Amino acid sequence: MKTAILTVLVMLTALVCGSAFGSQGDNTQNNDRLTLEQQRIVPIAAFTADGDIDRLIPALSKGLDDGLSINEIKEVMVHLYAYTGFPRSLNALSALMKVVDQRKAKGIDDIQGKEASPVPPDFDREAYGAKVRAMLAGRKTDISGAPWQQFSPAIDTFLKAHLFADIFVRDVISYQDRELATIAALANMTGTRGQLGFHLKAAMNTGLSKAQIEDFVSVLETTVGTAEAESAGKILASVLN
Repeated sequence: MKTAILTVLVMLTALVCGSAFGSQGDNTQNNDRLTLEQQRIVPIAAFTADGDIDRLIPALSKGLDDGLSINEIKEVMVHLYAYTGFPRSLNALSALMKVVDQRKAKGIDDIQGKEASPVPPDFDREAYGAKVRAMLAGRKTDISGAPWQQFSPAIDTFLKAHLFADIFVRDVISYQDRELATIAALANMTGTRGQLGFHLKAAMNTGLSKAQIEDFVSVLETTVGTAEAESAGKILASVLN
């Protein structure tokens, strides 16, 4: 009985801090800067979001050169379909296939990377998704009773059971990297100020520091564009205030 209780406590702790079914931990080297791999996620996610394949292709090559595995980049694109739609993600995946094939033809043997850990058959998607969403929102309990939830219970179910469970439980990349990809994508889209504000806070709730989020804005400026960085910086300032 004591062993069973301990196991449940460990799994609940893992749900709050990361995945119960694989490593979702902090992959940062220090508390001031994003890792090189995280910096490379920013333009990949941004150009996946706006469909700029001409700029995405060199960003993919640079990401592979600097340590991202093929599966990590694929996971960023799979993750982003929930925010940018299947067409953008599928186009980005096609570009990645092309880049990998071209590099292989040149004799470059890129790292394939890990696959997602299997999920137990009794995986409670709604419970897991509720815990993840609460953690991202900086709450002890999940959002409940909001007007939009009452207006459309279906989309609330999809968000909780699919996005924050089916997708977030996949441990190919960490929660931090998922939120980093999300804010990069939202920063390069129009009409997403509210969502970007929420996810900037969510990124910090995964353990990214204020300095690392400010570093994200700097990377966005150098790899994507000044206008996008200035807009994201203003939203970040509002979030921090």
